Amino acid sequence: MSCFVPFDSKNLEISFFVFRPMVVFTDELIEALKHLSVCSESLGCVYSSIFKSIHGNMIIWYGAWMKKSDEKKKLLHETLLSKLHHVSSMAILVDNSFFNAYAGESKTGFPASKISTGDTILVNTMDLRSKGFDDNLPYLCLALFKSYFLKMEGVASGVCFQCEEKPRVACLYVWKSLQACYSWLLNSDYISTIQLYLEPFSPNVKYDIFKVVYVNREDEFNVEFFLPKEVEIRGGTEDEGQQKHDQFERVVLNSVK
Repeated sequence: MSCFVPFDSKNLEISFFVFRPMVVFTDELIEALKHLSVCSESLGCVYSSIFKSIHGNMIIWYGAWMKKSDEKKKLLHETLLSKLHHVSSMAILVDNSFFNAYAGESKTGFPASKISTGDTILVNTMDLRSKGFDDNLPYLCLALFKSYFLKMEGVASGVCFQCEEKPRVACLYVWKSLQACYSWLLNSDYISTIQLYLEPFSPNVKYDIFKVVYVNREDEFNVEFFLPKEVEIRGGTEDEGQQKHDQFERVVLNSVK
């Protein structure tokens, strides 16, 4: 079974709910989140999936939604929280946010990340410690993403996200195997390079590896959700965004050659 993650926010927007379950209730929480996936379809959820941390005690519920107005999105968020009230005895809701996908690539040229049950997912998030959002952070993350992606042996696809409510950027990579993910992290300078270039922004960089334990669709791909679109990042026009991206990419490419 498979579902999809868009490379832009033209037609779909993304939500992530992050849980830290009590160990004895991990299986029960996953079953409850499967039920949430089914119920969410009537609310406009096109794709959803559940990721379980391989090394840590973390579970992520991913949902891709039809675009909504800010008011309707607020109501949706409240509805989802109410549906999750009964899991409070099983887990702590660590975070819940809406994200905009602003870039992505796949090794096959497919216009979205394909996620299947059993896949290995690498997620890294970058938080600014200050309250103000530095518009350079998404462009820098995009430059790092593009400079490394084609060199990442064993990766299938990747997506960059920008949080709507918080000064946060995230990247999600889908790997062909857990071994390929480990090999890349151990043998490349990816983590050290990211830390080097993100240090001026004083971010809190986190990494975790997940296994996909559930998806709610079976290879249902609607091409209208994934039509090509120019990169748009909050805080500037497309031309300004391209200039910033090109500037950061030149610096990063020169450093990793």
